Amino acid sequence: MNLGSCECINLHLDWCSKRTWLQKAAPSQLGFSGFMCGRPTFLNLTTQRKCLTHRAITPVEDEIPSTPDVVEEPTQITPATGFHKDLNLLPKPLSAASVSFSSSDGTNIRVAYQGAPGAYSETAALKAYPYCETVPCDEFEAAFKAVELWLVDKAVLPIENSVGGSIHRNYDLLLRHRLHIVGEVRLVVNHCLLGLPGAKKEELKHVLSHPQALDQCETTLNKLGVTRISTLDTAGAAQIVASEGVRETGAIASARAAEIYGLDVLAERIQDDSDNITRFLILAREPIIAGTDRPYKTSIVFTLEEGPGMLFKALAVFAMRGINLSKIESRPQKRCPLRVVDDSNSGNAM
Repeated sequence: MNLGSCECINLHLDWCSKRTWLQKAAPSQLGFSGFMCGRPTFLNLTTQRKCLTHRAITPVEDEIPSTPDVVEEPTQITPATGFHKDLNLLPKPLSAASVSFSSSDGTNIRVAYQGAPGAYSETAALKAYPYCETVPCDEFEAAFKAVELWLVDKAVLPIENSVGGSIHRNYDLLLRHRLHIVGEVRLVVNHCLLGLPGAKKEELKHVLSHPQALDQCETTLNKLGVTRISTLDTAGAAQIVASEGVRETGAIASARAAEIYGLDVLAERIQDDSDNITRFLILAREPIIAGTDRPYKTSIVFTLEEGPGMLFKALAVFAMRGINLSKIESRPQKRCPLRVVDDSNSGNAM
């Protein structure tokens, strides 16, 4: 194995009761990567001869994802009649319990994503595969299962946002499901304020969106003096505004969501931070072999026994070979905590 010849490495490291993800960016040489699922060790190694799993770096500019979060109690909205779009024509989201296999003629790639049609994740999927058939899922794990059950060919899911940070749920799901990381997509945030046709942003009293999107547009919302209402995702917020038909209610979502649900874009790029980028992973059942046409990243995840300097010794392997790690991520080892004490915190630690 020649670790010094790799292009990029993501390393997931588990130190005592912590799992750690790292990423590496190195000189532009040939890189290979793999993902071996072991119990309890999971490795993704970079060699020149052998490859198991890798992901290509595909920079794409557009928008951000929406991730599930706690939903606040919604404000009562009076429904209106005569909605101009037939929502029954939109694809129905897959659930985690869905087990029926889809029939495909093989001409198009089916790509799963989390959220409603018009979500930022769907935009990322279309950037990666412009002619694919996108399949909405109601939650992240449903997208993982859709790939495993051959309902779809691939899944595109968010893993990190430059403002909101890591999507920890998807890090944990990567350990629970045996899928391979085969690509990467980066999207630039473009939050839009949406409203019903003919509505003005000064008329808005309520704005719906995912909590993360609401936080990222705080300055604009403060100027408008509107009430913020949390939803499961940005595209779902646009769908609610369109179906309820209340002129005083708007949504923060993508321009594509406005097109799908027949809404007007009242303002564009309303996010506080213009340098807001989200990174998505492309997941598949089988790995692909890295080539020499572009840089490649490698992800590694494993655990370490408890002891002095164990994490330092693991990182020294890369430092001695001049390999720079670009990201490290720690996750709790839920089934094997570092210490257990009684409720009084005075018992003997185990």
